[in-house]
Amino acid sequence: MKLLTSIVSTALIALGSGVSSLNAKEGPAIIDYESIHHPVVAKHGMVASQQHLASDVGVSILKQGGNAVDAAVATGLVLAVVLPRAGNLGGGGFMLVHLAEENKTVAIDYREVAPQAAHRELFLGSDGTVDKQKARFSRLSAGVPGTVAGLYLAQQQYGTMEWSEVIEPAIRLAEEGFVVNWDLANQLSRRSTYMGKIPATSKIFYKEGGDHYQAGDVLKQNDLAWSLKLLQKEGAKAFYQGEIAKKIVADMEKNGGIITAEDLANYKPVIRQPLSGEYRDHTVVTMPPASSGGVHLLQMLNVLEHFPLSDFGVATADSINLMSEAMKYAYADRSKHLGDTNFYDVPIDWLTSKSYAKKIAEKISVGQVTASSEINAGTAPKYESPDTTHFSVVDHWGNAVSNTYTLNFSYGSGIVAEGTGILLNNEMDDFSAKPGTPNAYGLIGGEANAIEPGKRPLSSMTPTMVFKEGDLKLVTGSPGGSRIITTVLQMVVNFVDHGMNVAEATHTPRFHHQWLPDRIFVEPAINQDTRELLEERGYELYDSRTMGSTQSIQIEDYIYGSSDPRRPNAKAAGY
Repeated sequence: MKLLTSIVSTALIALGSGVSSLNAKEGPAIIDYESIHHPVVAKHGMVASQQHLASDVGVSILKQGGNAVDAAVATGLVLAVVLPRAGNLGGGGFMLVHLAEENKTVAIDYREVAPQAAHRELFLGSDGTVDKQKARFSRLSAGVPGTVAGLYLAQQQYGTMEWSEVIEPAIRLAEEGFVVNWDLANQLSRRSTYMGKIPATSKIFYKEGGDHYQAGDVLKQNDLAWSLKLLQKEGAKAFYQGEIAKKIVADMEKNGGIITAEDLANYKPVIRQPLSGEYRDHTVVTMPPASSGGVHLLQMLNVLEHFPLSDFGVATADSINLMSEAMKYAYADRSKHLGDTNFYDVPIDWLTSKSYAKKIAEKISVGQVTASSEINAGTAPKYESPDTTHFSVVDHWGNAVSNTYTLNFSYGSGIVAEGTGILLNNEMDDFSAKPGTPNAYGLIGGEANAIEPGKRPLSSMTPTMVFKEGDLKLVTGSPGGSRIITTVLQMVVNFVDHGMNVAEATHTPRFHHQWLPDRIFVEPAINQDTRELLEERGYELYDSRTMGSTQSIQIEDYIYGSSDPRRPNAKAAGY
């Protein structure tokens, strides 16, 4: 435990230290251009996450002899303390685990589920329109959380250390505190007019009297430490049947929520078979529904395989043209065909088939633009989510974890369950509150994703691994709401088609099209000549802030890591 204590002590005195690709001590991220083409290199293991303290804890677990799953779970638990906008105990997510000795990859679905009292008109007002306040910023917006159950299942089934050891760093950071960096101080300040008015939230994230935390202050979270200590002692049972559950239910009953003791006790994560597809000479392994990400990642790759992307270059007008057209068809299909497979017969085999992709590819050509109004979801044969965070881990045995989890919005609904220190998700907004009406990310949903009790809301989270000739080569994933899928797509294309290393692939400018609205979202780094060529072809361009925050690891002779500089305080760490 000496190593863990050292990390916590460093956290108490360091301000944003240890960040490999940016400096967030005084303000927004400043890219260190020397690092763009040179990833972090390690021999024994690597952790890439969106918060440097969490990455350091993950590496410390690897150094103690833990495997990739132990390190991933420790990282996830620490992120719940030091990255409260997205790291969480009160949300849910998806994890891919690659087991090297068995040469097997499994998918753990710990997505939230709708409470039993939920119904399809839950967020509709008397006039039939969606009440956005209820859907996004009330206790009704919370799905039954899955993070604790998912992390606990992964660690117990695939980890090698004691659960009590893996959770200890998170307890120390919650109880002893950590230094607030510029980004956290800024985020909390911006949300103070809402979050500061919620007593249980204000008690934790704002000082007495409502004053804001400043960069350099120490943030302690005693209620969260209490919850973590109970989890250390009792495991996931404490959250779903024990004292934490009682506090969550009491908070719901007091404030008009609908999550019950029965809902919590009945929650179960699911181990699923990952989706797998061939792209050029690589195998792409990714997440099945209730994530839409894996289905449409494979669908788009199948379409792009018909075009010589490597000849078109990176982020050129031709490559953006082709990839944007493929994106349109995928997001149109998403609006109709994707949902929880326990409630809806998702035509996965057809959507990810080479034959369907060929039909789409035949409709696409360089220089041509098809208006979104002319694109509809495909007809399946009759027989047949933006604040999130991702982390990737690889150990020296070759085991790997790709994990994406979320509260949905930054800080979820902004509501802390009183006495627990745990922020509640607002994932119920990821359902189609009214089929055909866009959610907060502008995504259109249909009957397949309508609200039903016990159902998992559709997600865009896309944890992904890429193999070549059976060897693991790339572990990646990203936050970003509706842009997650296209961000991961561009990482894979940069890696496979353009031969980039993991750092180059990360730093390349990004773009996004989601069918509706009919526009290409472009990062600032897309050059002016390319923009003008795209506009001449008929595209509407929309200047966007940066997209995603990939946390990626490449495995070659050594292990190479790269944390995205698009969000501050990230770090790829190895040893």
